[in-house]
Amino acid sequence: MKFKKIKPSIKVPVEISARHIHLSKEDFEKLFGKNKKLESVKKLSQPGEFASKNKIKIINGKEKLNARILGPLREYSQAEISLTDAYTLKLNPLPKVRLSGDIYETTNVTIKGPKSQIKIPAIIAQRHLHCSEEQAKKIKLKDHQIVSVKINGQRKITFHNVIVRISKKYNLSVHLDTDEANAAGISEKTFGEIIK
Repeated sequence: MKFKKIKPSIKVPVEISARHIHLSKEDFEKLFGKNKKLESVKKLSQPGEFASKNKIKIINGKEKLNARILGPLREYSQAEISLTDAYTLKLNPLPKVRLSGDIYETTNVTIKGPKSQIKIPAIIAQRHLHCSEEQAKKIKLKDHQIVSVKINGQRKITFHNVIVRISKKYNLSVHLDTDEANAAGISEKTFGEIIK
């Protein structure tokens, strides 16, 4: 199968997304208390999003993993983990590969905070590309279009089934999880190339 590079070639920043948690206000208060707030420690590339200093544990039986909560708080709660994380936690069945927010009929995990523990849906994040409306027009991309992204280097690789997500608030970047980053040998700031 032949792929067509977008012309002119567009370099896309590649960002690695480690396991993390999104919480609703209700679930955050259950875990941390009603008087607690989600405190930012680092701004993320997408406007308004941040890594918080608040962490929880993902638990399955005797298996545990630490995870950071990302802000702001959302209307729903979900855990985003890698397939390796799922194996480490011995989850059965394994979580579904989904876009963020698509949490229907996927595996639940237990997360534990200072005040309590709750169950929330877990997904393995579908690799995706964030793009603003202006950038999308420039490089002729449509929302939910499926593209490929080529990454050069010692472990040169092309990731297929990258779903385009368009919003006026987005900045251009490709999001991969840690398993995908390791497969590509990504250890520092990297750029990819969009291929239709």
